Amino acid sequence: MANRKKNRELSEDLRTKNVEKYQQSQNYKFISRDLHVPLSTVHNIIKKFIIHGTVANLPGRGWKRKIDKRLQRAIVQMVDKQPQSTLKHIQAVLQTQGATVSARTICRHLNEMKRYGWRARRTPLLTQKHKKARLEFAKMYLRKPKSFWANVLWTDETKTKVELFGRQMSRYIWRKRNTAFQKKNIIPTVKYGGGSVMVWGCFAASGPGRLAVIDGTMNSTVYQKILKENVRPSVRQLKLKRFWVLQKDNDPKHTSKSTSEWLKKNKMKTLKWPSQSLDLNPIEMLWHDLKKAVHARNPSNKAELQQFCKDEWAKIPPELCKRLIASYCKLLIAVIAAKGGPTSY
Repeated sequence: MANRKKNRELSEDLRTKNVEKYQQSQNYKFISRDLHVPLSTVHNIIKKFIIHGTVANLPGRGWKRKIDKRLQRAIVQMVDKQPQSTLKHIQAVLQTQGATVSARTICRHLNEMKRYGWRARRTPLLTQKHKKARLEFAKMYLRKPKSFWANVLWTDETKTKVELFGRQMSRYIWRKRNTAFQKKNIIPTVKYGGGSVMVWGCFAASGPGRLAVIDGTMNSTVYQKILKENVRPSVRQLKLKRFWVLQKDNDPKHTSKSTSEWLKKNKMKTLKWPSQSLDLNPIEMLWHDLKKAVHARNPSNKAELQQFCKDEWAKIPPELCKRLIASYCKLLIAVIAAKGGPTSY
């Protein structure tokens, strides 16, 4: 067994040299000494060449696979048709076909066919009406020049959370039985030790605009107050041109009668936005980065959370904003390719 293992570990070039010296009528001992290969290995290599006519590794003679090529194709077709099929379900189907295999074996075969287990992405539910509106939006704005997108003020609200003592994540510990409540094995919590903060923000291709912390319940009146205090200062700060456009989603607070009248009165032109389209708003990328940066600073109370949000928002580099807007046409093309369906953006 050991000799066969050493034989497999030798390079094919070295095995070929063994055979060449043998064909030159050199004896085994001389070949072993000259190539620094064990005598038994030289013997095995030459014997293999005489019997099989090759020094390459031959197919193993192990156990026959329980899943042959036909079953493997059937498994792949099953998961391609129903990606949410569980390993237990696949096991049950194979058992009806006379193949009893473990979940690990099924997983290995799927990996061989380049199918891997991933956590399913969550996207807003899109009806045919939503898809049609998204498709119309993408086609309507696809031909807009870069100068148009550079003059759009993107807006949105998001909520960030803070919890004391690391309550936001599960933690595993190593302990003995019946020691769960020992001081070293517990994580203390407080009843009102956490909280969340909702913020409204805006940005344009030239950089981040203002960020406003929302106190209390968000309604149409609060939303209009935020727009009044932050939109035009942001437009001036970001140096948008005269015919700038405001982007907002179709949240009821944003589309209410009073808000629509307020926008008209204040002469704010808006994009015709399709519902259920978070992926079309590039500000979502900035929210992701903001939350990551804020949580990395580990705020211990709501006051710190608010301040960290403002600090990190101000740090967003204008170059990032510029790149997000420069690639917006690619996003619209992806929506058209998906016929209004969800995209990877």
